[in-house]
Amino acid sequence: MAVAPELVSPRLQEKYNKEIVAALGQKFGRANRLSLPKLSKIVLNMGVGKALQDKERMKVAAEQLGLIAGQRAQITKARMAVSGFRLREGYEIGCRVTLRGKRMYEFLDRLINLALPRIRDFRGINPKSFDGNGNYSMGLTEQLVFPEIDPDKVTFTQGMDITFVTTTRNDDEARELLRAFGMPFRDDSK
Repeated sequence: MAVAPELVSPRLQEKYNKEIVAALGQKFGRANRLSLPKLSKIVLNMGVGKALQDKERMKVAAEQLGLIAGQRAQITKARMAVSGFRLREGYEIGCRVTLRGKRMYEFLDRLINLALPRIRDFRGINPKSFDGNGNYSMGLTEQLVFPEIDPDKVTFTQGMDITFVTTTRNDDEARELLRAFGMPFRDDSK
């Protein structure tokens, strides 16, 4: 008998509930699982500055970000005018997606196991890119590392920022949480 897809929880979510909570509780010496760090959301952001000259570029970037995330991308507009960039208030300059719940865990699984290993000369991600409040940000230079994007249909490469927002205010706890999920941090001690 087949199980409905909405009844199956993502692999990393099950891993968090069964293994990571216990390991973090033991490491930090806390019995209350609600006090342990947890991933609350993942935000994907594409700044599409070239969309000022080519309006089609914004549509394509938003469509590709939607394919990567599994939900429709929101187009962001400029809040203020910057004459040096020929930018006026209200111009479309980027797109973003905020992932929570099952989609967040599914995206994290695809990022760690499929996308990051496809990066050329990949030696791990920077372990110091925390903001001081337990949130981690990283950048990708091209969207082609995700298997959802067909390289034959891509006319331009577009980078993106990925931000992992956690419930903790401590960078060390957030680093341990992401490491427990399997995030390949670079070893800078060498």
